[in-house]
Amino acid sequence: MGLTFDFATATKIIFGNNSVEKVPEIVASNGNIVLLVTGKNRKQAELLGAKLQKLDCKILYFSVEKEPTTTIIEEGINLARVDGCNVVVGLGGGSVIDSAKAIAAMVPNKGSLTDYLEVIGLGKPLTDAPLPFIAVPTTAGTGAEATKNAVIKSEEYQVKVSLRSDKMFPAFAIVDPVLSLSMPPALTASTGMDALTHLLETFVSNQSNPFIDVFCRDGMCRISTSLVKAFKNGTDIVARENLSMASLLGGMALANVKLGAIHGFASPMGGMYPIPHGEVCASLLPAVFDVNISALKKQGKDLSRFDEVARIFSGNPNAKAEDGTEIFEKLVRELNIPRLTSFGLIKTDFPELVEKAKNASSMKGNPVKLSDDELFVILEKSL
Repeated sequence: MGLTFDFATATKIIFGNNSVEKVPEIVASNGNIVLLVTGKNRKQAELLGAKLQKLDCKILYFSVEKEPTTTIIEEGINLARVDGCNVVVGLGGGSVIDSAKAIAAMVPNKGSLTDYLEVIGLGKPLTDAPLPFIAVPTTAGTGAEATKNAVIKSEEYQVKVSLRSDKMFPAFAIVDPVLSLSMPPALTASTGMDALTHLLETFVSNQSNPFIDVFCRDGMCRISTSLVKAFKNGTDIVARENLSMASLLGGMALANVKLGAIHGFASPMGGMYPIPHGEVCASLLPAVFDVNISALKKQGKDLSRFDEVARIFSGNPNAKAEDGTEIFEKLVRELNIPRLTSFGLIKTDFPELVEKAKNASSMKGNPVKLSDDELFVILEKSL
């Protein structure tokens, strides 16, 4: 068969309800001057900080209250360097974990952040190992606890780009579904759709392989049975467990296989408009699914993976690829995902979005190369 693949992930993953209780000991065993990166709500971080202080650790808090920008990351790097931090913890959603991951990577490495960024920078490789980094997600969607990149917005270039290196996988990923119980419905929906698109795009990617397929199938099945349940009843711990597991599997998948047109568009859209990443992915999903099917048909290529996706999300063993578009349109409506026009997206921006999307790293994984006309159609359908 000639079967070959590579796989890498976080050094150690600890998954389970109340596993957050193991974090203080893990952190203290890796350093004693802790940069604790958190979000707007510092309650969980302060509880952890108090426990770390009892273990003779010095704690510095750094709050990331929105999607990370180059300016925010540089502030965190400077704070960690000045105070001599030797371990970094990210406790929060994807923005928090990506910020912490980037800070941990950059503190030991010389030069500016931009030198190491893809697309807008020099893309220099990290030469020194990052500080030990412990990821503790409080949402279920990005899978950032199992990835080797941090997504950062450049306000200057109005685009989201990645700091990426095999050295950036977390030393520990502590996934505690209990931490996600406080997520409100809208956040549950958007993060859940982010996880869904990670799994779907890596499954149909031109780089897919049987090892990653195992993660994708399992993760998609979990989302298909649990996302709407968690959206309607946030205290459903079984649904929360399934979404946390699916998010982790999606992160492991995208760290090893490129995504596709959904994420190809998501990077420039997130840079140009104040749109939450998960809502971008959700809004684009039906159109990208539909256009990819049409493009594959024109080229006489296999649709079996798209058939399988439709069967997983419909529960119908006879579903075909074409049914998937309607299935995802219905799901987006059921989750009350807002239209892209509500964030200011207008048709005059289409040419710029298409050009930026074509240069995005994720677009290289799309199952078929899409023409400019097909990319424009995706935007038209997604408004």
